[in-house]
Amino acid sequence: MTARAADRARYDRATAQLDAPVAIVDLDAFDANADDLVRRAGGKPIRVASKSVRCRALLERVLAREGFAGIMSFTLAESLWLARSGFDDVLLAYPSADRAGYAELAADPKLAGAVTVMIDDPAQLDLIDAARAGGGEVVRVCLELDTSLRLLGGRVRIGARRSPLHSPAEVAEVARAVARRPGFEVVGIMAYEGHVAGVGDAVAGHPLRSRAVRLMQAAARRELAERRAAVVRAVREVVPDLEFVNGGGTGSVQHTAAEDAVTEIAAGSGLYVPRLFDNYTSFRGRPAALFALPVVRRPGVGVVTVLGGGYPASGAPGADRLPVPYLPQGLRYDPQEGAGEVQTPLLGPVADDLLIGDKVWFRHAKAGELCERFDTLHVVEGDAVTAAVPTYRGEGHTFL
Repeated sequence: MTARAADRARYDRATAQLDAPVAIVDLDAFDANADDLVRRAGGKPIRVASKSVRCRALLERVLAREGFAGIMSFTLAESLWLARSGFDDVLLAYPSADRAGYAELAADPKLAGAVTVMIDDPAQLDLIDAARAGGGEVVRVCLELDTSLRLLGGRVRIGARRSPLHSPAEVAEVARAVARRPGFEVVGIMAYEGHVAGVGDAVAGHPLRSRAVRLMQAAARRELAERRAAVVRAVREVVPDLEFVNGGGTGSVQHTAAEDAVTEIAAGSGLYVPRLFDNYTSFRGRPAALFALPVVRRPGVGVVTVLGGGYPASGAPGADRLPVPYLPQGLRYDPQEGAGEVQTPLLGPVADDLLIGDKVWFRHAKAGELCERFDTLHVVEGDAVTAAVPTYRGEGHTFL
């Protein structure tokens, strides 16, 4: 029996009493992935990206492990909820326009001490001040650096369109703007190199493209390491007691951790290892988060239909954004139908071995987005479900 076939047998036994659709987290794989992230970080703490986990119980589990410290959140409402739940170091990774949230933050000493907000423009300070509603707490601020690689005098740009702050001088000027403003304090710098950490460099069937990605990423790492160090030096002239410099992502942990200027690494998707991480040479993880859909029809030879399945991931539309049929091995989508909202036909000789009611196991393209489809994650240890923990959705929260 292959390892994948053994996993399928375990998951089927563990969930035999559970009707599909159902989502699981294989705890052995989750913990092994956490260990691998810590190893790759080389002694620097890992701040867990909550967007990639979206389950408080699993956030608590990983933060109890050596090598992890703090959360990187994705909305202000989520940040405040986590802080009220006892998480005392929450870095909001994106600017917010949540006026009610800012009013709450500025009025509560506990929240203001636990949550750090992200800015890249003094106009965002204006919005926060206008939303304070009398709250006088000092707001902790992190400055985001644009990590994009710019070539040919800026005519070619590679990387996500995030912060407008690209040069050391630009970041330092915003740091000075914050320092001059009562009620704010710069405590950190963040730089997420998504074109390195979030782009696979070994795409099956595309050797030339994969080589081009590797060459681009090597050049981007060299350029960013030099520029990030210069940014940190420039900001420290304004804020000598800067608390942290955050960088990286699951796909670049070891490279970013090697930079002296970086004090902590951000990662989260590497805990679940969704399908997009199959295209990386920098690490190999174990799929830990999966979901199962039930076979409800057998339309003909070599085809079954499962209930649901249309769970595309965010990003540029394409086949790589779809969940992948994983267990049993050998199933594929009907190219004329793809993954459907209510039903999904699956093709392949192995379909003839599936009976009505059997489970087909899938891996999502991204990590935490799976949790927007399920209110419970069933925790599997060995061949048994040992716990059922709520996702954000299961606790009544859909933050985006």
